[in-house]
Amino acid sequence: MSIAVLGAGAFGTALALSLAREGHEITIWARDPATVDAINTQRRASRLPDIPLPEAISASTEIETVAQAGTLLLAVPMQSLHAVLTRIESPLAEQHLVACCKGLDLRELTGPTGVIAHAKPQAIPAILTGPSFADDIARNLPTALTLACRDEAAGAALQQQLSTGALRLYRTTDTSGAELGGALKNVIAIACGACIGAGLGDSARAALMTRGFAEMTRLAARLGARSETLAGLSGLGDLALTCTSELSRNYRFGLSLGKRERFDPDLTVEGVKTAEAVTRLAESLGIELPICAMVQEVGAGGTSVSEAITYLLNRPLKEE
Repeated sequence: MSIAVLGAGAFGTALALSLAREGHEITIWARDPATVDAINTQRRASRLPDIPLPEAISASTEIETVAQAGTLLLAVPMQSLHAVLTRIESPLAEQHLVACCKGLDLRELTGPTGVIAHAKPQAIPAILTGPSFADDIARNLPTALTLACRDEAAGAALQQQLSTGALRLYRTTDTSGAELGGALKNVIAIACGACIGAGLGDSARAALMTRGFAEMTRLAARLGARSETLAGLSGLGDLALTCTSELSRNYRFGLSLGKRERFDPDLTVEGVKTAEAVTRLAESLGIELPICAMVQEVGAGGTSVSEAITYLLNRPLKEE
C-alpha cells in the first residue's frame, strides 16, 4: 500500500526519511512551491537542512493527487488539520488516515481522530504518537511509538507497514488515550519550562510533571481512555521527553515565559491552543485541572508565571 505525507514540516519529513530507508516510495504534499522545488531538485528540506533526502522521496503541491495514496500520514499542525482535510474532495473511503499531530481542536474540542472522523467519515482514522523528536527520527536514532486505531485489523496492518529498523511501533485500539496523552503532555511541558525558566529548580519540575500526569489521567479516564495507555509511550513516555529537553518547542516556550523573554512568534506551539481547548473541555465536564488552567491563563497573558505559581502553591491541601 502506497504512503504519502501531508505536511512538509520537520516531523513529516523525518517520517518520510525513516520510511524511505525501508524501501518505501514517499510523496510529500506541501503548500509552498519553493518547498516542493527544494525537495525535488536540491534534495533538501528547509526544516531539516543538514540531512539529504533520498530519491525515494518526492514532493507535490497537488493535494488531491497526493491524497490518493492508501496510507496518508497527516503531519500538519493540529489547528490546521480540519482545513487541510476539507481541501480534499475525495471521500478517502477505506483509506488509512494516520494523524501525526498532537493536540485538541479548538472548534470541536476533540483529538485528531475525531477531526478525521468528522471530515472524512468513510476513512479509517488512526494516530501515531509518543516520545519522538523530528531530528532524532531523521538521523535514524531509535525510539518507540504508539500506533492507535480502533479498527484492530487496520491497526495491525499499519503497525507492519510503518514500523522501521529504528521506529518500533506498539499497537492499541485506545485512540482516545493515545491522543489525550500526546495533547496534554504539551501543556505540562509549557508549565515545566516556565518552572525552570523562573529558577524554581528540578524538584519543582518533578512535582509539576507528576501532578500534571495526574491531570492527564483524570481527564482521560473521564473520557473513557484506559489508564495503561496514559502510562505508556503516548502519555508518560512523551511527557518525560518534552518536559526535560530544550528540543521540545513547548518546553522552550515555557522557558521563555519563565525568563520573561520573547519567543519566536513564527513557531507553532501546539500546547498553547491545547491548553485553551482542554480548559474549556474540563469546564464542560466539571473536572478540575489546575495546572492546565494556569498554563492557559499565562499563555493568554491573563496571569503572570509568579501569580500562577502562587495560586498552585496555595490551593487547599488534600490527599494524593
